[in-house]
Amino acid sequence: MSLAQMAAGFFAFYLSVSLLLRCSASPEPNTDAFFVAEFFRKMGAAVVPNNRNFSDVCSWPGVSCEGQFGKVTGLVASGLGLSGPIPATTIAKLSKLRVLDLGSNNITALSSDFGELCGSLSHLDLSGNSITGPLPTDISNFKLMESLDLSRNRFSGEITREVGLLTNLRLLNLRSNFLVKRIPETIIGCASLVSIDLSNNKLGGLLPVGFGSFFKNLTTMDLSGNRFVGKMPNLSSLPSLAYLNLSGNHFRDLVLGGLGQALQVVDLSKNQFHGLISQLLNLKVLDLSQNHLNGSIPELNTSNLRVMDLSRNNLTGEIPKSLQQTLPRIEKFNVSFNNLTYCAEKLSPAMFNSSFIGSQSDCPIAVNPDNAVSKGRTYLDLKLGFVIALSVFFSSVGLICIALGCRKRTGSWAIKQLSYREEQNVSGPFCFQTDSTTWVADVKLASSVPVVIFEKPLLNLTFADLLNATSNFDRGTLLEEGKFGPVYRGFLPVGIHVAMKVLVPVSSVTDEEAAQELERLGQIKHPNLVPLTGYCLAGEQRIVIYDYMENGNLQNLLHDLPLGVQSTEDWTSDTWEQDNTCAQSITTEGLTTWRFRHKIALGAARALAFLHHGCFPMIVHRDVKASSIYLDSTMEPRLADFGLSRLVGIGMESGNVMVHGSAGYAPPELSESENASATTKSDVYTFGVVLFELLTGKKPIGDEYSEDKETTLVGWARALVRRNELASLMDPKIRETRSCEKQMEEALRIAYLCTADLPSKRPSMQQIVGLLKDIEPAIVDH
Repeated sequence: MSLAQMAAGFFAFYLSVSLLLRCSASPEPNTDAFFVAEFFRKMGAAVVPNNRNFSDVCSWPGVSCEGQFGKVTGLVASGLGLSGPIPATTIAKLSKLRVLDLGSNNITALSSDFGELCGSLSHLDLSGNSITGPLPTDISNFKLMESLDLSRNRFSGEITREVGLLTNLRLLNLRSNFLVKRIPETIIGCASLVSIDLSNNKLGGLLPVGFGSFFKNLTTMDLSGNRFVGKMPNLSSLPSLAYLNLSGNHFRDLVLGGLGQALQVVDLSKNQFHGLISQLLNLKVLDLSQNHLNGSIPELNTSNLRVMDLSRNNLTGEIPKSLQQTLPRIEKFNVSFNNLTYCAEKLSPAMFNSSFIGSQSDCPIAVNPDNAVSKGRTYLDLKLGFVIALSVFFSSVGLICIALGCRKRTGSWAIKQLSYREEQNVSGPFCFQTDSTTWVADVKLASSVPVVIFEKPLLNLTFADLLNATSNFDRGTLLEEGKFGPVYRGFLPVGIHVAMKVLVPVSSVTDEEAAQELERLGQIKHPNLVPLTGYCLAGEQRIVIYDYMENGNLQNLLHDLPLGVQSTEDWTSDTWEQDNTCAQSITTEGLTTWRFRHKIALGAARALAFLHHGCFPMIVHRDVKASSIYLDSTMEPRLADFGLSRLVGIGMESGNVMVHGSAGYAPPELSESENASATTKSDVYTFGVVLFELLTGKKPIGDEYSEDKETTLVGWARALVRRNELASLMDPKIRETRSCEKQMEEALRIAYLCTADLPSKRPSMQQIVGLLKDIEPAIVDH
């Protein structure tokens, strides 16, 4: 229904009941007319009739009755703008009410007496409202309930076990709520179900035993958009099932043989199904995309097939001839991003470009004998052109490599700084080198590759602008060579100062997946996170663009330019010369330096707490260290490199830094097992290492700990904390501030808690933020 239709219907309702008002007084109390009138009045709907005869309520829009006494049996008030909780002593007093439809309003809660309808109500539709809290536990009292639609609300908690007592229930729709945990095994008591929709919640775990065999009348099942795991249910005993959607879960074992013959639509996409496609069925729609299927596509029954998507799997071999012959009449077909071969010459170029990405044509030259002569000539022309193109290409690559070799030998990168106009015509592929890596942006024309800037979508920048901003990614603009890839600095044409990180290429992450993930990361904002400004997908290279951090990172400040030592250019003199009970000038070695270090610790902790507890899905950083904490122009700490692990393929190599952490920072559980995965508690451990760095001024590894025969900062510091020798740990530049020594000792104990060997013994980042705030140095004016 369109907005205009809804508005017209509401106006007609308003007009009709208003006209009734002119010739009526208030209805008699404790009648169905009174209860309905009170309901609309208290819910903020149009004025309803007053003082009508009992039978008049049955003539109101949306009201149906039966019997000579005008008892209301049905009330349909969907889309009328009803707002707030259902008031008590209104519709719950309609003793004969069988059908209640209040969908598409703004109802926030049920009335306290709503359970009084249990003796008559059989159809309830509260969809599209804003009702919060758990599902009502007295639902089991509604023994006559046949249709229950609570979809598109804000219900939370578990599906109540009492729902299994609704033995007459035929339709159950709980989609698009916030329901969690498993489906209760008692649900198999709803043996009369015809349709069940639990999609788009947070349900998970294994399905109840026998879930797929108890609903003999089921025609529709939708469990999509949840977190279910394990084996796909065997549905062969459901003879009427026509629609099945299990997409967007974590199912692993594919059981196509367990599907009934009545099925018309099957969506199993975005799961973890693996293995072979053993058969298929007489389907109209089949979606198995984004799984881990392997082997070849078998001969399928395609007589009724209208939509088929097998993209993003590991399928191999030739697409069956019978399937290729039916492609022209199929509405949608996609086998992209597999390793398949095909010969379907009659298909349009548009279908080739959208449906066969990554597949290989094995058509013979003269697949159509009528065109053999002309095609042979065309083929020779193409072959000659191809050879010439290859010659030019490899000559160009050779010249580039020679030039790069010369530059490497001379130690000079004297690349011409092209003007913006010249840059538009630069052609690739583009090859760049750092001290330890070489990367290639395999694009033909630099100006053809767009750059996305989130908050300035109309800039219309291209890869050519990135080349121009960095002098063709000259070494002079190289900031660092991080574990995720090299980082360059530059000014974009609009004057934006940025840092550009060229991520380590991973073939398993598609451009579409990379773009979706970067768009998601671009929406994550926090005062203590380095903001993601934009990105560019240049061939296989993913370039992420950040705001430039003027004051470097904590690694530089703490170990390369020690804090507490002021030079004539020291930025701290204006910022930290404040007087209070503990404050001294930055020119002295006092609390000022401790207060600054505490500020860094608290800011980094807040950033991690936000990633762990404020993002959905939560983000595990995986590589917290001093060099990933930057300081902006106002000296606020900002955590960088969050969320990049999905883009660089964690776990693909046993030595991957994202799995095992950086040297000196890795928690024991990641160092001791190659199969271990990073968690929020491993982030807590690495934060504890950084906190030890801030308090001791020592590096995680490499400094001298010989007096205790320790090789790491954590081992040395924890041993001293256990012996209560806290003063021996503190950085000499800050330990003389006696009035604040207790705060620093407490900070050492917090770091000790964070670096516990067992992850379960470590606090959460939310708890750490609270602990650090408790010891925050106070600023007290004279």
